[in-house]
Amino acid sequence: MTGERGVRRPGRVLTALLCALTAAGLYGCSGSGPSEPSPRPTTAPATSATPTTPAAGISPFTGLPAKPAPVLAVKIDNVPAARPHTGLGAADLVYVEQVEGGVTRLLAVYSSHLPGLTGPVRSARESDIALLGDFDHPALAYSGAQTALTPLLRAAPLDLLTESSAPQAFRRSAQRPAPHNLYVSPGRALAAAPGAGDARDIGLRFGPAPPGGTPVTTSTVRYPAARYTFTWSPADHAWHVAMDGREARATDTGPLTPETVVVQHVTIRPSRFHDRFGSVSPYSETVGSGTALVLRDGRAHEARWSRPSAGSGTTFTTPAGAPLPFAPGQTWIVLAPRS
Repeated sequence: MTGERGVRRPGRVLTALLCALTAAGLYGCSGSGPSEPSPRPTTAPATSATPTTPAAGISPFTGLPAKPAPVLAVKIDNVPAARPHTGLGAADLVYVEQVEGGVTRLLAVYSSHLPGLTGPVRSARESDIALLGDFDHPALAYSGAQTALTPLLRAAPLDLLTESSAPQAFRRSAQRPAPHNLYVSPGRALAAAPGAGDARDIGLRFGPAPPGGTPVTTSTVRYPAARYTFTWSPADHAWHVAMDGREARATDTGPLTPETVVVQHVTIRPSRFHDRFGSVSPYSETVGSGTALVLRDGRAHEARWSRPSAGSGTTFTTPAGAPLPFAPGQTWIVLAPRS
């Protein structure tokens, strides 16, 4: 359940504060993050056969009951040294983006539920600015950015949160080496971002599965130096995520199990920025249109995506042009290289 800003999920926040008083590291807790589970809701609201604009009291990000609440996006490290992650199970949406060297990072979006901690937190990229344009001035927690990119981030409709600007929201873990040891408390982060806008319609639709589709047990997406495999679990009625051949887990909630996975084929081109080693940063183009594959209920559905502008929302439709509903729950959107 979601309450007022700064007091949501009080048991988890209280646990984090108590741990902070007792020891160092991630609020002094053992492991790489919170130890108590924070499960996502599993009961979907009644839906009609035709997906519609999210009704009052329903999250536009998950299709599940939720109170209006501000949006926090967190840029998350995803090299093997950064795993297992913390807090991903509570995210409404998880985006997968390619970065330098052909590896990936995650952009987790929170509104319905806030975990005690999430991370490890890493730096922002130019692609994040356009990607978050749909979200009506969200807060963005990240570890920093290239000097040349900072003016663009500051000019964007974002509440920017870093270890320097909101030190009370971030913690370093003594259990991991830098730079894979920075974590953020979403509750404290949003308390430091009073201008963050509430969740709004970003074009997603939820409802019963559309007719057709192809039965699928596993689906794999490959990047130059990363691999994601999604395996359908009838028992969990969700997809189990594997990264580079190993089960993906969160330290606080266990296996990562989104109800819907969207493989969104986008153009990934060089940007004008590069990392400190001289590697050019890729830019994933999320404005435009293209093909997608929507995985839900053990089936794969061919789809089209369209986003005319950075603030227009992204719609997913069947090849015939009808809205393609997602299964209520967490959705992963994998920004995969266009073939």
